[in-house]
Amino acid sequence: MLSQERIIDTFIKLVKIDSPSGEERQIADYLIKHLEDRGLEVKVDNAGDKFGGNAGNIVAHLKGNNTAAPITFCAHMDQVSPCRGVNPIIDGNIIRTDGTTTLGADDKLGIAIILEALEDIIESNCEHRDIYILFTVSEEESLLGAKQFTGENLPCKDLIVLDYLGKPGAVAYKAPAMEKMKCTFKGKKAHAGIEPEKGINAIVVASDAISNMHIGRLDELTTSNIGRIEGGGATNIVTDSVTFTAEIRSHIADRLQEEIAHMEKCCKEAAEKFGAEYEFTHENCYPPFSLDLESDLYKLTEKAMLKEGITPEPIVIGGGSDANILAALGYQSAILSMGMYEPHAVTEYLKIDEMMDTLKVVRNMMDI
Repeated sequence: MLSQERIIDTFIKLVKIDSPSGEERQIADYLIKHLEDRGLEVKVDNAGDKFGGNAGNIVAHLKGNNTAAPITFCAHMDQVSPCRGVNPIIDGNIIRTDGTTTLGADDKLGIAIILEALEDIIESNCEHRDIYILFTVSEEESLLGAKQFTGENLPCKDLIVLDYLGKPGAVAYKAPAMEKMKCTFKGKKAHAGIEPEKGINAIVVASDAISNMHIGRLDELTTSNIGRIEGGGATNIVTDSVTFTAEIRSHIADRLQEEIAHMEKCCKEAAEKFGAEYEFTHENCYPPFSLDLESDLYKLTEKAMLKEGITPEPIVIGGGSDANILAALGYQSAILSMGMYEPHAVTEYLKIDEMMDTLKVVRNMMDI
């Protein structure tokens, strides 16, 4: 039977293993041994070698004994800093930190849920579908682990990603693509007190450009933001160089390209207006993902939740995850909430009863 005591113990063990992005070797070794000890076939890729990390993505397989379609459960092994020396505290229905580190429910709660559901499947010796597990590295560092994943060890294309906050029931089925922009304006240096008219102030050029951009929530499916601006020095010098970085996210490819073009147009026009030069670059950080609400994967998720009296709530989210990267490889995903709150903060916590509800849903999906 599913054990609350055991899953709490597993979670506590996991969060006490330091695993900042790029340094997941210790937790990867723990998980590989844990899975192999239970008879799963485990394969590890060399993702970390490609970006300077010390561990790879883990794929494990438990062969099924019925004809139901296979399914993959996915979570990431890395944790947002500060995350060394986590001191978890159980406080009634809450597990939190002592306030000096993040807890690591994002995403070690997802790992613990998968391991406990798997434990019950093995112990009960019940009929179940083919079960695959994907544990990725460096998700919190620009999704680096998933970006190096080739899919060769994971034939199952349906993924349940355990990596969302809030009470059980939320099913993120759609997320946007994201582009990062960088623009550098080159003006002309001059003495600000003696002959400022001989200079071209790059700060003024950048300000003019940004003032004409579309920033914030542009529509229900598109957002834009200026993240950083830097340049300049002493007040007696006309600043000759300024750089800003920005991002645009959208669920609609044409809308995304339209806003990138508009941002560059603002930069071009500002540079021409003041006689400056500019260099504008952009890169795609991840593609969008979208799950058909009539798909077998969503229907299975819905059925597993309803069995536990949980009302499924399909939601559109604005963040990126491994699901975005994996979508480009042909995988379809549903991202589930699991009772964690305030991720990426030292106030991060989880609710034990909601963790258990999510566990029951995941367990249901393994054999119904």
